[in-house]
Amino acid sequence: MNAYPPIKPVKSTNSYRTIGNLAIGDCRTLTDQRIAANAKAIQQKELKIDQLTYELAYLRRLKFSHKSKQISALQMTLLDEVTDADIAAIESELESLKDKTDTAQPKKQPKRQPLPENLPRLEIRHDPESTTCSCGCQLRHIGEDVSEKLDYLPGSSQVERHIRSKWACDACETLVQKPMPPQIIDKGLPTSGLLAHLLIAKYADHLPLYRQAQIFERAGVKLPSSTLAEWVGVCGVQLEPVAQALKDFLLTQPVLHADETPVPMLKPGNKKTHKAYLWAYTNPANAQHKAVCSGQAFLDTWFLQFSYSIGVKSPFAV
Repeated sequence: MNAYPPIKPVKSTNSYRTIGNLAIGDCRTLTDQRIAANAKAIQQKELKIDQLTYELAYLRRLKFSHKSKQISALQMTLLDEVTDADIAAIESELESLKDKTDTAQPKKQPKRQPLPENLPRLEIRHDPESTTCSCGCQLRHIGEDVSEKLDYLPGSSQVERHIRSKWACDACETLVQKPMPPQIIDKGLPTSGLLAHLLIAKYADHLPLYRQAQIFERAGVKLPSSTLAEWVGVCGVQLEPVAQALKDFLLTQPVLHADETPVPMLKPGNKKTHKAYLWAYTNPANAQHKAVCSGQAFLDTWFLQFSYSIGVKSPFAV
């Protein structure tokens, strides 16, 4: 049988070169766009860090300056609570903005006092789903880690003991241990129930932190008001998504009710007071879902533009 000669494909060097140039050009464009986006994100991140660093330095100077001694003891106690909460919130936000790969200096952990032994203990065990190793061998219990967290029940306190058992495989030297459940304050003392009680007592029941510290001390637990203020500051950062969701929901409403309550405010370092305002916004009473949000810059630039358009000076203008 006669075999036909194979057909050789005709290669066009110019066409291949053109396709290669187009691919290289697209890659360069995509790379340039990614570099520009990353540079913009880094710049915004650095600006935010600089802003928070300045606010942190201002609050520390406000707290420890000699002018703060001119304020009365009661006023200084209230000012310290707000300042400590703001400092803790800014430090928490700065920590989240910093690069995890940066070699930061180890933070000095304060010495924590042990919880009273007379408080009841509720043991919550965290064991692996299975005590059989992935290699097929049976795991052997070799120990456990115990961490105590302070919880609060209405009218009483208790200590949660989180016991995480350690299981090891002698054949392949594998260690299995269930991780701790997520906490609002990582490696912190309070539980979510204690933090919820702290915030409700402070903002809903108008109970200052130093009075709450006295209540805890009468129950046998010594918690300084500065520690409570740090917990409040960290909770404020963790609740920012909830506040933003409330704001977004209220801005979609056709009608909003606003209330400004004038209150005398003491200027730090000055014995005189000036008039300040507490702003609150809510939807009508007949709305299906009720929501309340507060803050001076709630309406942001929308209120500024609307005020200037009708010729009225905005209360937000400096």
